Amino acid sequence: QVQVVESGGGLVQAGGSLRLTCAASGRRFSVNVMGWFRQAPGKEREFVAGISLSGRTYYADSAKGRFTISRDNARNAVYLQMNSLKPEDTAIYYCAATTRNYIGTLTPDYDYWGQGTQVTVSS
Repeated sequence: QVQVVESGGGLVQAGGSLRLTCAASGRRFSVNVMGWFRQAPGKEREFVAGISLSGRTYYADSAKGRFTISRDNARNAVYLQMNSLKPEDTAIYYCAATTRNYIGTLTPDYDYWGQGTQVTVSS
């Protein structure tokens, strides 16, 4: 079993930045791809960014140019640096992990999920 825990959310003004951290523990050596999703009130959970064990990345269009996903394999941690934040980025952000070897963009592509961290961007 793999446990996933997010941190780093908070309240920020539009145009500001936040850095989210996700740490995986347990059978972490089985984890390959890690990703970030988000869910705004009344909306479905959506993919934000993913990163493979080798460092290959993939971003949703909404994240390209503003968000950067990175990974520290020694610590089995993944980070999401979010810049130029907009009010529409307000959501609960979830970290996810999977043993699969491709960066999926759907929730069934991931096996393990964190509890989420709230990000609120004020206008």
